[in-house]
Amino acid sequence: MGLRFEMRRSDSPWVDTVWTCRSEQVTAMTSVAGVCWGLVFWEQAGRTYAGITGPETRTGTAPVPEGATFTGIEFAVGTSLRAVPTPALVDGGIGLLDTTRRTFRLDGARWETPGPDDAEALVGSLVRAGTVVRDLLVAEVLRGHRPAASGRTVERRFRAATGLTRGVVRQIERARMAAELLAAGDPAADVVAKLDYFDEPHLARALRSYVGRTVRQLREGAGGAIALDLDQRLTS
Repeated sequence: MGLRFEMRRSDSPWVDTVWTCRSEQVTAMTSVAGVCWGLVFWEQAGRTYAGITGPETRTGTAPVPEGATFTGIEFAVGTSLRAVPTPALVDGGIGLLDTTRRTFRLDGARWETPGPDDAEALVGSLVRAGTVVRDLLVAEVLRGHRPAASGRTVERRFRAATGLTRGVVRQIERARMAAELLAAGDPAADVVAKLDYFDEPHLARALRSYVGRTVRQLREGAGGAIALDLDQRLTS
């Protein structure tokens, strides 16, 4: 029993992942640092809830509504809500009021509450309405392109769009990948080499800061419920 996650990558340039989760006999979990903001919807005891989640820069312990079923949309880095600057969401979030099983309210309008198969359709509607926007310069930087703007301008735009620096984004994404590799059975020395960590102590510190697990815990599946799908790799 615990948290049963399923995640999939999205073909939409606006969406990073779509995930579902069910909590069974668990009331708390280890939260994991992440670079995306998102929308999350859940049902518990016949009621439906919704919220906006922000990027997280550290690990911690978070409460879990017992017996709840979740659907989440993680938006691509560089996207943002027109009405809520992403920096205001870092290490926090906003509950959305007036949510029902069929609709929720966001940016002054009502939208259909999505299931996991409806995520991209909802995002497309939000984009067309201008509710979700993105900075194309940030998208270019993430693809490895070198824009004409100065480094200071790029960093300022990156922070404005994501709430994070490029360095922090790299560190968090690398630690999450390391956790997935270790949980899949890769030796720590191989992970250090593959992800360009200086040595195993540096890897261990990154895991403690961003994932809340040791190498041994990840390898053995120990430590309790965690907000990361370590049982199976992401599917497309």
